Amino acid sequence: MSTITSVSLKNYVTSGSAQLSDFAIEKIAAPTKNQLKPEQVLLRPLYFSVDPYQRGRLSGVKDSYVASYKKGEPITNFLVARVIASTSLSFKENDLVLDNDGKWQSEYITYAKDIHHAAEKPGIDVRDHVGVLSMPSYTAYYGLMVIGTPKKGETILVSSASGAVGQMVVQLAKAIGLHVVAFAGSDEKVEHVKKLGADIAFNYKTCGDFGQTIRKLIPKKIDIYYDNVGGPYLDAVLAHVNNNARIVVCGAITQYNLACNDDAYAIKNITAVLVNKLRMEGFIILDLYDSPHYTEFVDHVSKLYHEGKIEYRVSEVEGLENAPQAILDLFAGKNFGKSIVKA
Repeated sequence: MSTITSVSLKNYVTSGSAQLSDFAIEKIAAPTKNQLKPEQVLLRPLYFSVDPYQRGRLSGVKDSYVASYKKGEPITNFLVARVIASTSLSFKENDLVLDNDGKWQSEYITYAKDIHHAAEKPGIDVRDHVGVLSMPSYTAYYGLMVIGTPKKGETILVSSASGAVGQMVVQLAKAIGLHVVAFAGSDEKVEHVKKLGADIAFNYKTCGDFGQTIRKLIPKKIDIYYDNVGGPYLDAVLAHVNNNARIVVCGAITQYNLACNDDAYAIKNITAVLVNKLRMEGFIILDLYDSPHYTEFVDHVSKLYHEGKIEYRVSEVEGLENAPQAILDLFAGKNFGKSIVKA
């Protein structure tokens, strides 16, 4: 009997940090094309995306914006795959496809309605669909262009600037003509962000008082803050914004591994939203793949990438069996750029 690798959730992680023991890596029977029902496809994943929002899906919480994983069932996330077999007229063998919630298995069966064709363009590699054209890149584009409504000459502050979302925000913002200030968690990451085009970049772990640092580096205050971290960093920014500034709420990774809800950071400067007439808006990118902005994103970023005007750093791990460690490394900040796993 032919077998495949499957990665599933063994234990819910309700608080603190996930451990390797919270995942199960198993060999299971391989699915076959004879098992396909009407309008189904058999897929072989090529690359798996690893993303910060998956921390919430490990918790078992039922009232989150995206469903938690279930114990004993495969981990799922964005991936790019080849079609092995199909009973749908919409897909044929060897088609390159994207699944926004594909199973962490060497092969699996899903319905054709839940996948879509991946664009195959000159200069775009297969892994770019979980890299430069992945969900975090679309997140960066949508947050900056749609919510941030940038205007040439404005000042943007970008958090987690070397990460999957942040590195794209930095480059798109610079291409628009913004003054880009960014922060990251190591000197190496800071240097990388500068190479991407940031006008100013600093290490938030060694800069001393964060609030004082941004007041010194951005004397004319902030017009757009792209927030991936939340907590005290968001609070400090709220105290140093211009009127009509925009706060793009993309993530809050400082709050993801708390031991309990009582440890959550309480924002002190929330009245700035009123006093400074701020637009502060969150969004869930998974809701926006049917938006016309997605096509705009693919066309815009593909063109810039093909022309060599943007670059995108990826942290690649090989082997599905190593995917749980890739998740842990991401949560611990050990990754550098977009985290992916090669099947």
